[in-house]
Amino acid sequence: MLATTVRVTRDLDVAEECVQEAFAAALTDWATGGVPARPGAWLTTAARRRALNVLRHSGVERRYLPLLVEDEVAPAVVDDAHGYPDDRLRLVATCCHPALDRPAQVALTLRLVCGLTTPEVARAFLVPTATMAARITRAKKKIAVARIPYRVPPAAELPGRVDAVLAVVHLLFTTGHTAPAGEELVRRDLVERSVELARMLRRLLPRDPAVAGLLALLLLTDARRETRTGEDGRLLLLEEQDRTRWDRPAIDEGVALVREALRARPPSRYALQAAIAAVHAESPSWDDTDWAEIVALYGVLTRLWPSPVVALNRAVAVGFARGAAAGLAALDELAAEPQLAGYGYLPAARADLLRRLGRVGEAREAYTEALLLTENAAERAFLDARLRALG
Repeated sequence: MLATTVRVTRDLDVAEECVQEAFAAALTDWATGGVPARPGAWLTTAARRRALNVLRHSGVERRYLPLLVEDEVAPAVVDDAHGYPDDRLRLVATCCHPALDRPAQVALTLRLVCGLTTPEVARAFLVPTATMAARITRAKKKIAVARIPYRVPPAAELPGRVDAVLAVVHLLFTTGHTAPAGEELVRRDLVERSVELARMLRRLLPRDPAVAGLLALLLLTDARRETRTGEDGRLLLLEEQDRTRWDRPAIDEGVALVREALRARPPSRYALQAAIAAVHAESPSWDDTDWAEIVALYGVLTRLWPSPVVALNRAVAVGFARGAAAGLAALDELAAEPQLAGYGYLPAARADLLRRLGRVGEAREAYTEALLLTENAAERAFLDARLRALG
């Protein structure tokens, strides 16, 4: 809806307002007249009509405002056989234009194309909400002032934007894989949207190893979706999951993509993350997990893509490969990392290692801190149960 409406308004903020007003109108009209047969078409039409109305009444002053330029000259990349949504590609390409810096590209696309709220985008970047709101606002203004074309780029321009698009799809998936807040552990809408976008990129760029790596990572990670919670909604750790219920066709496809992606030198971060996921996916049981290989892969990933979150995950793997004391030592090296200051998984990981070492008092404090930083109901219930089990 937003992507279609932007074509009318050529102004991102006005398009957002028109889309929101269409939803507001639906709440009123559908309550009395019932839900239409094609609600999506109804909403899109209502948003477009509102946009046209705004343009008719905006007056002469809008002629002097910087607007998005809709460039109809360059050939578009559209695959009718696969039904690629032309308007959504336009919006992704606009948000990921090289004139914007990388954080702005990714943040704006997550907000406008993927439908994440500003707090959700801020959490994905490990920054305060106010900081992210200002970043998104500046990016919108730059798109208008720089008169960035609102179009699907020609094939020659796609490789220059693919890194930003891959980062968007990956962050969208991680946000859906474990929802930052709410009652459900998984937001299926975000997970399925990210897989759909990854498959679309794979068809557009079939020889790009980073695209293959990202699609592999998503498939291998999502293959466990149905086993991540019990029938009562309780969070189940990897060691508790019924591996016979994992999605084997997705795992087979993902493993094949990993082999393809790892041929590139150096491999992309997505290929290495997918390789780690493949070790878990191919292990017949928790006890058979090759933690030494996982630690080694995290070591390569840390060198190629330094990240505090990757370092945290490596420390957890060290705790399984070399013992809880070694894992805790690796984790404590991250205590002063500013990006992890409000990251709930750091105290949660520390609490588990302390629990395994029998340091009950410290484990209790760490679980309490993790609870303060966690908003997802399933994760909170898990942490609370662990805390109560300590007595």
